[in-house]
Amino acid sequence: MTKVGTIASVDAIPLRIPFTYTGDRGSSFPGLDWNTLDICLVKVTTDTGLVGWGDAFAYHCLEPITAVVEHMIRPNVLGQDASDITGLSHRLQQKFHLFGRHGHTTFALSGLDIALWDIAGKASGLSLSALLGGVRKTLPAYASLFILRNVDAVVEDVTQAKAQGYDYIKLHEIGAAEVGAARMTAGDDIPIMVDVNCPWTPEEARRNALILDEFDLYWLEEPIFPPEDYHALARLRRETGVPLAAGENWCTSWAFAHACQAGAIDFAQPSVTKVGGITEFRKAAAICESHGVQVMAHSPYFGPGFLATLHLAASLPSPGLIERFFIKMEGELYPGWFDPIDGAFRVPDGPGLGVEPDAAVIKEFAVK
Repeated sequence: MTKVGTIASVDAIPLRIPFTYTGDRGSSFPGLDWNTLDICLVKVTTDTGLVGWGDAFAYHCLEPITAVVEHMIRPNVLGQDASDITGLSHRLQQKFHLFGRHGHTTFALSGLDIALWDIAGKASGLSLSALLGGVRKTLPAYASLFILRNVDAVVEDVTQAKAQGYDYIKLHEIGAAEVGAARMTAGDDIPIMVDVNCPWTPEEARRNALILDEFDLYWLEEPIFPPEDYHALARLRRETGVPLAAGENWCTSWAFAHACQAGAIDFAQPSVTKVGGITEFRKAAAICESHGVQVMAHSPYFGPGFLATLHLAASLPSPGLIERFFIKMEGELYPGWFDPIDGAFRVPDGPGLGVEPDAAVIKEFAVK
């Protein structure tokens, strides 16, 4: 057991890594010219020489996230006990609550928290999942396709996902033609999930849920705007019987408590780089478990947040499925760990997060 020590430095390392869509198409989310993934690494070093790596959600907000880590987080944690993870989480949430318990501040806190848990694992000589009581070595994967809005493209990507061994496939489509094409291509044995990214009013959601459920959805994800309208989600579940998933846009465990109390979801999707890190993810997962809601971690990441998700899921009594963005990265921080084998991801067994990020990739894609 290595002494953890105090926090000696906190560094935000912004990365911008180009990617291509699996089918090499010019496809993207509406209104976004998206061909790079923005990653804000949070590197924490203790006075005993331990180094932890975190991941603050930074897609399309890299500059403000970097600034929050450097100018809000760092000055308030230098010299603090690095092993006091839950205490720091609580005190920093309380200190920064004026700036909102959602968005940039919570994303940055998530990155710090993940790095501190990485340090805790390294100090103990245990992988994070083992430290949390988990024993699983592999976890089932699902392919998370991008918005395509084209039947032929959907057929192509679903065919590729099947060929790569995925047993579950998620679409980001809103049309019956595309979802129907996916179902026909996948066959009856592969569960299909549909993430629509909060486009509808409650009444629009009711109509569209019934149309899309013709294709035997495993879940319908985030059908209503705003995503925190828990009571509208609960009504949609009652009136349609369609299984609902949500949570990637909810920060802190309190949001999941409200959702579970309202009966809003069948599947909870806490996102470790957004929700408040590993500490807050565990709280959210416990709340969901106590309400009989299955956790399906949100994890379209290619940094420490993905590894943290693997360890967290491996430590749960019912781990759910692990999401993998269906894209090809120009550089990988953890080569080989983002590709499932026989439809499942390996859980790293090294200390902490289990794998160190590739220094060459950090150097090549760092934002100067």
